[in-house]
Amino acid sequence: MAQLDGKVGLITGAASGIGAACARVLAREGAKLVLTDLDQAGGERVAAETGAVFVRHDVTDEPGWPAVIATAQQRFGGLHIIVANAGIGLMGPAIDMSLADWRRQMAVNVDGVFLTVKHGVPLMRRSGGGSVVMMSSVAGLRGSANLACYSATKGAVRLFAKSLALECAQASDNIRVNSVHPGIIDTPIWGKLPVGANAPLQPQAIAATLVPLGEAGTAEDIANGVLYLASDASRHVTGSELVIDGGITAGRITRFPGGPPGS
Repeated sequence: MAQLDGKVGLITGAASGIGAACARVLAREGAKLVLTDLDQAGGERVAAETGAVFVRHDVTDEPGWPAVIATAQQRFGGLHIIVANAGIGLMGPAIDMSLADWRRQMAVNVDGVFLTVKHGVPLMRRSGGGSVVMMSSVAGLRGSANLACYSATKGAVRLFAKSLALECAQASDNIRVNSVHPGIIDTPIWGKLPVGANAPLQPQAIAATLVPLGEAGTAEDIANGVLYLASDASRHVTGSELVIDGGITAGRITRFPGGPPGS
């Protein structure tokens, strides 16, 4: 039996990258899915691949949320998994960032996660409980120059997940809440980051320098972690952080020509 047979899931930001990989992995394991994104063509393509239902939606649009949740109830009879994945990244020094860009990133990365659970958790409770997975980042665990706003949003998601985990535990509603913290992952988001006149960022080249394991992760690496948190294999895990970063947050290593000293 597949790990998620009989489960219904909602994934935001599901049209590409980590969200699309989560859709493929969770569907492979038997979950019935509702996918949302602003990218309608991409979302419909992933939905067709996974047998999911796609709803075009902006996670910051609260009036649109009841219809998204109603889709899960009407099409599949409930909700057991929420993957709050939608997010954006804006680079640049904090003091040079406009207030509009600061607010936009906060709206998508923080308000969007809040609205996802505000509207999704009540149906999850009526469905008997389940698992909420919030997509944070290693940037939510430590500071990063030129990513101050992004780090602020992902740090907020990290602590929001912990606090909501405690609220759900206090309510005895059988809902677990955890955050996932990807490192450098090779997804299309790198080509969307505004870097001025510079060439597009190359995640594999960056990873070769910064990631102890020497390579960028894949979207499927993150999706497999989400699968663990969504499944009953993690039944005793809540308020936790799943870091999938190739060792970045563990520290740094030096690669010596010919191998380490004494080898």
